[in-house]
Amino acid sequence: MKSRLAFSLLTPVAAAGAIAAALLSPAVALADSLPPLKLLVGFPAGGSSDAIARHLAHGLERELGRGVVVENRPGAGGLIAAQALKAARPDGGTLFLSNSHTVAMIPLTLQNPGFDPARDFTPVGLVAVNPDVMAVSTAVLGTTGSGLRVLAQWAKANPGKASIGVPAPASAPDFAVGLVGRALGVDLVSAPYRGDGPIALDLVSGQIPAGIGSVAAMLPQARAGKVRIVAVNGTRRLAQLPDVPTYAEQGIKGYEEVIFTAVFAPAGLPAPLLKDYSAAIAKVAKSAEFGDKLAALGVIPASSTPAELGARVQATQKSWSLMVRNAGYKPQ
Repeated sequence: MKSRLAFSLLTPVAAAGAIAAALLSPAVALADSLPPLKLLVGFPAGGSSDAIARHLAHGLERELGRGVVVENRPGAGGLIAAQALKAARPDGGTLFLSNSHTVAMIPLTLQNPGFDPARDFTPVGLVAVNPDVMAVSTAVLGTTGSGLRVLAQWAKANPGKASIGVPAPASAPDFAVGLVGRALGVDLVSAPYRGDGPIALDLVSGQIPAGIGSVAAMLPQARAGKVRIVAVNGTRRLAQLPDVPTYAEQGIKGYEEVIFTAVFAPAGLPAPLLKDYSAAIAKVAKSAEFGDKLAALGVIPASSTPAELGARVQATQKSWSLMVRNAGYKPQ
């Protein structure tokens, strides 16, 4: 009787809201009772992969009605996190935000990485694409000239000194250095760093003549006039850098494949969960809020179906396998 009286005192609109809340409360309670979804990241906190993961986690909490916790498992270019995903139960409690280096390059450069993406992972959805750029030091190469010809001319005039900074050994930028050198007819040697932040600093100080890194690392220094961006990978120019040509536009073929960031689950993830997770990730990736957050990182949001992501991994491996083979690299 008391319950009927309480509802009778409400306005029709308020009563409808109360009834809806009562009907929804079991679902809300279920979401609240679930343990947080774990999102593995193979790189340290503070980097671009970690930032993308945290922005994605924020959006997924809203879409899934469930807590999402970013868990950093840094080391070996994402290898440790990939192995952790393989060992996880396929119950929907663990996902992995990975870049293409981990799922496409590591299997090409390590004899026994401890995981096979095609066998051990379930592709869930694409999140972003991360074009990289080649920048030259104005302290070393000056401020005149454009494109890769500037680097080629300097390298010919300074034999044995053209060390090109790359974010990691046995990475796509590492192999791209040899590809660019062969195309330009000059001797370029890659100099592996731990990330592209230190590369940008050494370019500014003139410790190296050129380096490959993310837009986020190089663009601020370019705007300050301390480096010049002379090439971008991919098949099209970037909106932030409309005057910078791609490698292909400068006659260099083979570096069109762009680094991507995507979400994977353990093999055997139930189809209903895969559908829900994929839809939620796509919705976040297409949101204006997520796009604005990634734009600040120099990263472009993107989305895909699980099947499209699986095909992209295979295409990336095929493209990069040519770079690895042409470099004469033997898996370690």
